[in-house]
Amino acid sequence: MKILIVEDEQDMLQNMKDFLLKENFVVETAESIAEARNKIGVYTYDCILLDINLKDGSGFQLLEELKRKNIEDGVIIVSARNSLDDRLEGLNLGADDYLAKPFHMAELNARVKAVLRRRQFNGNNKIKIGNLSIDLDEHEASIDDNPLNLNRKEYEILIFFTSNQNRLVNKSALAEHVWGDHIDQADSFEFIYSQIKNLRKKLKTAGADIEIKAVYGIGYKLITQ
Repeated sequence: MKILIVEDEQDMLQNMKDFLLKENFVVETAESIAEARNKIGVYTYDCILLDINLKDGSGFQLLEELKRKNIEDGVIIVSARNSLDDRLEGLNLGADDYLAKPFHMAELNARVKAVLRRRQFNGNNKIKIGNLSIDLDEHEASIDDNPLNLNRKEYEILIFFTSNQNRLVNKSALAEHVWGDHIDQADSFEFIYSQIKNLRKKLKTAGADIEIKAVYGIGYKLITQ
């Protein structure tokens, strides 16, 4: 899943980024409202971690813009301001959660995962489609209770498709979401084809009820057989 951290305190920014990378998230960063606005205008994120006090303005201002433009990225405010008024303002403006600094990284991880489950999987930490089961907390997938041996990117691709079941996913959207914003610097999508080829083979070999179907010239779609 893809996270944008909007934070101008360098140590906090790096600590959050390092921790979330270890938790297998794709993580991008912005140190100002202007930088965040540019990234959000081009890319899509599962969750935005938004500080209130930024060098070029208030995070509340950016939150208002997101909701006004009907941008559906999840938002967790992370702020040293812990007054009830600030919490209520953030939640009333449409934030999914409010986490006061200082906090333990394990709590941040739990809050992020809770937002993702609510927004994409109806609050569930386990996904079941046909005979495919995925445990989001354990990062494990299985077919008929037999574990699928997936590498990290194969697992992330599978999660992306299950959260977009029966939707046509183009190659660039898949690449950007799983590999991050710097994907536009890549010369080709050959590495994507390789990962999807391996994932499709593993699903077929395991007897999965689902299939990642190629749509010629456009992308892929996850369907149930």
